[in-house]
Amino acid sequence: MTEPYAVPVPRGYRVGGWEVRQPLATGAFGSVYEGRRTGAPAAGEGADTLPDTAALKFLPTGTGTPRQLAHLRELIEREIALLRRLRRPRLIRMYETLVVDDPGRPALDGATVLVLELAEGSLAALLESRPRPAAGPALLAQVCEGLAQLHRAGWVHGDLKPANVLLMADGSVRLGDFNMAAELEGTHAYTPAFSTPDYTPPELLWSEIGERGRRIRPSADVWAFGVLAHLVLTGSFPLPGGTPTARRDAAAAYARGSDQLRLSPELPDAWREVVRDCLARTHAGRVGTEALLRRVEAAAGGGRPPGGPLVQRLGRTALPRIGRGVLPGGRRHGGRAGIVLGAAAATAALAALGYGLGTWAGPGAGAGGATAAATPRSGAASYGAAELRTDRGVPPAYRLLIVETAHDCARPEVTPSLIAAMLKVESDFDPDLADPAKDEYGIARWTPRVLRWWMHDDGTPAENVPRPPFPPAESIPAMGRYLCWIEPRLDDGLPGDRRVLVAAAYRTSYAKVNGAGGVPAKYRGYAERVAHYLQEYTPPGRR
Repeated sequence: MTEPYAVPVPRGYRVGGWEVRQPLATGAFGSVYEGRRTGAPAAGEGADTLPDTAALKFLPTGTGTPRQLAHLRELIEREIALLRRLRRPRLIRMYETLVVDDPGRPALDGATVLVLELAEGSLAALLESRPRPAAGPALLAQVCEGLAQLHRAGWVHGDLKPANVLLMADGSVRLGDFNMAAELEGTHAYTPAFSTPDYTPPELLWSEIGERGRRIRPSADVWAFGVLAHLVLTGSFPLPGGTPTARRDAAAAYARGSDQLRLSPELPDAWREVVRDCLARTHAGRVGTEALLRRVEAAAGGGRPPGGPLVQRLGRTALPRIGRGVLPGGRRHGGRAGIVLGAAAATAALAALGYGLGTWAGPGAGAGGATAAATPRSGAASYGAAELRTDRGVPPAYRLLIVETAHDCARPEVTPSLIAAMLKVESDFDPDLADPAKDEYGIARWTPRVLRWWMHDDGTPAENVPRPPFPPAESIPAMGRYLCWIEPRLDDGLPGDRRVLVAAAYRTSYAKVNGAGGVPAKYRGYAERVAHYLQEYTPPGRR
């Protein structure tokens, strides 16, 4: 196994009535293995329905606070009750929870094991090997049915995407990975940050994150379904751009009304208005879930698979079983199992009821079955902490955007701490700043006629001069592009911190910095303030 697993478990290890087989997937806080039932299940509700094989998700001990563990336990209990109420569940099932009792193995002792329904593959793996599958409409109908079931029960999924749509051997579809799921409180729910940008509606890309998390509506799932449907039916995203960053910028421009939605001509006519109504600019303009389900089932011809298991119609070669890597053998352990929760992943939320480990191993996966996408989740409040101090006043709502903007530039001088320091000095992080006397607006103090040259990821200027206000979703990435363009145009050998020189050139021009042989006298006060916050926001190991 070449990919390190968060919780290494030897093949043949036993917990409760299950024996560990091959690894399936891993993330930072847990690992999933195929499990085989070794004996009769313990008596109790649902004992007679346990399958012969299942997915065993091992969550390590010592990674959660008592408050987090109590919250996780409450969420699991509510979700189990929800699953029991559904007549035709489209959510990945959890059969039981176990706890490892093995003092001889400290790395496993106390770990929680979730016994989950075993999937045949994921939509992400399918689309990698067979874009635009012929059974796509029927598959989408089942996905929409799952969303409708969640919304009727008062929940929002919060992170619908191909990796979280699991395909079962009998042809059915299950929604999985409930890290972001949240229970509605009236019209809203509160979910941890953050979801996948390509499937996140524009109003939530950089929304404010409070103590309870980010406010989310069911309409966020409707937007994600529209993106998913366009991808399944055409092989492309509905918003233009060759990278997630470019598509993120396009979503911001579309939401502002400065660009139109141009759906692919490959999108079938029966689906065009469905997708368009899912992708309305505002949450209020999107189609409701129940109306969406009716329209999707009509567009799909009833929404039921036209005979035969889905995996057979799509072809088994399109659905490689997940992670055929083999772990070293180990002794068997008949540890005590109880229907109790031990320590669980610090990601909390509803990870317990979905695999929640990034993606299934499909084409290009390593021998251990984990892909590069299997990365830890974190909230925006702590995102990028290795590169940007999270305890020095940078607003949580902008940290993800700042870090990703810096990563979009290959110049080492353009760092998250530099961008944060400049935003602090330029506007004190005020997205509504307006200085008409200088014709400067927004969090990065853009002049409209200059901003138009840096709005697009592909370097083409906007056709029209934009009008303020300029949202952070546009202003901050544009700042990053401009800084990345400035840096190589500064002369070599200029005195001082080159990052501060880049900031000075943003405020004036690279030509004036070169001509002055450093920071021009007029801008030294500005440069000193940037240098101060650059020091303040840079983690000690990065200075």
